[in-house]
Amino acid sequence: MPVAIAIAALVLGSIAFHLFSPWWQTPLASNWGSIDSALRITLWICALAFVSLNLFLAYAVMRYRHRPGHRAHYEPENPRLEKHLTFWTAIGIIGMLAPGLAAWSKFVTVPKNAGIVEAVGQQWQWTFRFPGPDGILGTAAVKYMTPDNPLGLNPSDPFGRDDLLVETNELHLPVGRPVKMVLRSKDVLHDFYVPEFRARMDMVPGIVTYFWLTPTTKGRYEILCAELCGTGHHAMRGTVIVEGPKAFDNWLAQQSSFAQKLALMGPSSLSALLASANACTVPVRVPTARGTI
Repeated sequence: MPVAIAIAALVLGSIAFHLFSPWWQTPLASNWGSIDSALRITLWICALAFVSLNLFLAYAVMRYRHRPGHRAHYEPENPRLEKHLTFWTAIGIIGMLAPGLAAWSKFVTVPKNAGIVEAVGQQWQWTFRFPGPDGILGTAAVKYMTPDNPLGLNPSDPFGRDDLLVETNELHLPVGRPVKMVLRSKDVLHDFYVPEFRARMDMVPGIVTYFWLTPTTKGRYEILCAELCGTGHHAMRGTVIVEGPKAFDNWLAQQSSFAQKLALMGPSSLSALLASANACTVPVRVPTARGTI
């Protein structure tokens, strides 16, 4: 009997904790309400299974506890019960998977009118790149990375000369415009995550990953690294400012291009970079993408 009471108390305590929890979701600030819906459906299905199974367990412990003069009925198989369990388990799994798969299908299908911005992670900071007037991000490779060219842009690629570089932890995005986030890592595994956007994706060294979103609410939001990336992981933070199109365009116009950065390089640095660009090796290319924000 005490065990049954303890199980029932655990269930009631869990329900009470959910109802009066001190934690809550951040306000949604993007188009990804479907991700919230998938999460809520999963939580409700898991809650139903948790409550029903544990209350049944408490009932069984109490109802079929050992008592003098009572013998247990041995029933090694029950096909009817097994069919019911298999059916309802399958329904629960389908109910949890279907909303997530539907959201994922949209998550990786980038609209044709989406703009593009590249986010590059390294221990322990963020940098960003926008395409210039040509709407195309230039190629990049590890071999081009130097203190003067931290993003590893190819100086021989004409499409990269007008790329706009944001070498700070502050990113601006226009409200109401879809944008494709192209993600790269310079060292270890990182993860670009803004809680209010709900969208996130790992940044894997040697691989270019992506996702897309449409910011829907103006404001200032924190960028987090959602993957343990070293001793400074907790400090790998940035800021994304969602603002009106005019304010965004004014901010973007203030950013320096890669061509301007090349012009500021000293002769020795520029010569070394060009020599690396013209070396007889095959670069690891970052896929180009068209479209402007």
